[in-house]
Amino acid sequence: MSDEELLEELEPKRAKANAEAEKHRKARDRLNSETKEWAKKRDELNGQVRKIIEEANQHRQKRDELNKKVREYKALRDEWNQKASELFEKVNELKKERPISKIKQIRKLKKDVKGLEFKQMTQSMSAKKEKELTELIKKLAKEIHELEDELEEGGELKKALSAAKEARDKAEEYHKFLGEYADAAQEEHDKMLELYDKADDMRKEADRAQEEFIRCKNEADEEHRLHIEYITQVHDFDKIISGIRQKHRKEKKKKADTERKKEAEDIYEKFMSGETLSTEDLMLLQKSGYL
Repeated sequence: MSDEELLEELEPKRAKANAEAEKHRKARDRLNSETKEWAKKRDELNGQVRKIIEEANQHRQKRDELNKKVREYKALRDEWNQKASELFEKVNELKKERPISKIKQIRKLKKDVKGLEFKQMTQSMSAKKEKELTELIKKLAKEIHELEDELEEGGELKKALSAAKEARDKAEEYHKFLGEYADAAQEEHDKMLELYDKADDMRKEADRAQEEFIRCKNEADEEHRLHIEYITQVHDFDKIISGIRQKHRKEKKKKADTERKKEAEDIYEKFMSGETLSTEDLMLLQKSGYL
């Protein structure tokens, strides 16, 4: 195969390899650009996840502090409930020790009052009679109140009852605080869980971005490998084509030099035989070293 035929075969192959190299270069650059975008999105999402987790941890810390308060007030409530229970037991014991006669009297008066109230509601009577009945009910109620005061007044029962009520009020107060702190703790807990769920969803999105980043990077690496492979082929073709052309130029120059030398020899023979030479002939002889 002649050099010309070889060049005709190599040049299209070189052009095709160059086109393939360019195609893979563009694909590599596009994928590298996508890789950067996925990395940026992944980093942004991970940054948001860190902020959300930090906020969730703050709610967890507040929840723990509030739950500590809940435990403290629960202990206080239970303590005062126990005290109230013990004091009311003492009140009941003291009530049992009250004079039976007065207790019976109070019970009888209460029974009389109920009977009168029932009569007032169910029987028809004159305004005067109803007024007298109302006054009697008030009088009996006053007697009941005075007798009850006598039973409690100035004695141990009154003090015990007062202490028991105070203990019960304290327990109720601590129970109220306990409820408020428990509600606040639950609110912080709910916010914490909501943020953790949000962080989990965002973390999954970041993981998907990382997967896309890896996919694009691997594809970009493969396109780069193919680009280099075809560029290497182009360079190899260039070396061969350049060598053939350089060889062709040398052969052409050698052929031209041989023809010029032969022509110079012919002109020199004419010169030696006494023929008149043209200016061009003289210049050729001078270049060829004959003059």
